[in-house]
Amino acid sequence: MLDTVYRDFGTGYVPRWHRDIIDPAAAYLVPDRHTLLVALDADGEIVGTGALDSRGPLHPPNPRHIADRYPSGETAQLRRVYVRPGHRRRGLARRLVAELLAFAAADGGYRAVYLHTDPTVEGAEGFWRSLGTVVHDEREDPGGGNGVVHFDVPLVPLVPLDALLPAAARSPHAPHAPHAPHAIGR
Repeated sequence: MLDTVYRDFGTGYVPRWHRDIIDPAAAYLVPDRHTLLVALDADGEIVGTGALDSRGPLHPPNPRHIADRYPSGETAQLRRVYVRPGHRRRGLARRLVAELLAFAAADGGYRAVYLHTDPTVEGAEGFWRSLGTVVHDEREDPGGGNGVVHFDVPLVPLVPLDALLPAAARSPHAPHAPHAPHAIGR
């Protein structure tokens, strides 16, 4: 995960934004209501990640109305959903999200699912628009805010998991199809 903040986000490591990627076990595996999924290719290389925690967005840096709408403890926040470029466009990110939503639904204590994304990351905004509803686009704020887009995602997927996946990703024997995501430490 750490390499993505340098290669894809261009920010490098910023402690207040990326502390969880230095110690993902503490961030996502110690609290029972949090999880981290890791997708591996046939060689055991990490090709995708997805995480969920019960910490709502904070103000600042997020707009106050977003922090108020998505309080910690009641909000499942999707984080670190990432697929390496060579494994994109095969349904892996959708599968990771579907697994995270199933985890959140099984918890029983979440009333909302929230995420924010940096629209400058190629494909990110379109992907999240296909799964959720924009609740605030900071690019429309005076001065552009932090430039991020905030989303609400339905807690229960509207379609079965298999319907979200391209046919190639449904078969465990498909060439170059990554393995199903695994919860690390669960």
